[in-house]
Amino acid sequence: MDKTIRIALFASGSGTNVENIANYFNGKTTAKPVCVLCNKPDAFVLERAKRLNLDSMTFNRAEFNDGKKIMEYLGKHDIDFIVLAGFLWLVPEYLINKYPGRIVNIHPALLPKFGGKGMYGMHVHEAVKQSGENETGITIHLIDGNLIKPLLFGSTRGLPAVLVLVSVVVGGRIAGLVGMLLGIPAMTV
Repeated sequence: MDKTIRIALFASGSGTNVENIANYFNGKTTAKPVCVLCNKPDAFVLERAKRLNLDSMTFNRAEFNDGKKIMEYLGKHDIDFIVLAGFLWLVPEYLINKYPGRIVNIHPALLPKFGGKGMYGMHVHEAVKQSGENETGITIHLIDGNLIKPLLFGSTRGLPAVLVLVSVVVGGRIAGLVGMLLGIPAMTV
């Protein structure tokens, strides 16, 4: 039997993406989330991680930039793949070098529109609605150090732009796209 791909989830907020991804992979043997890393000690994602029986750790900016604490934690959990599931900091080079081609980011809009500083969570959906766009979606892209031209793996399109509360609808699709990246068929939402 092939080795189960062990996933680390990085998050900064409430953790709806983390929960949806964990639920999607629950019971699957090809891949499974094993831990959550968070840069905000009061983020609700840490509560979700407890409920989902995922180990978790927090870190500050200095620890993230230094890398020692992060790399020890990832090593302890034998991590193969990293998903940025609502994580708001840029990924340092040491992580990109350690996990080449194995870090993806979930962005709650169709890039390159509605990306950059301040474009996270509901801010993205509000900006899409205010812009008059008639469709929205998500983008999952590889983190390779190239901030200008992300390598797109997949996106969902055609969600009405007026649908501001898309986390429940999009959650399954996020997990499905991450699943496709790992060779697991997408779930139907």
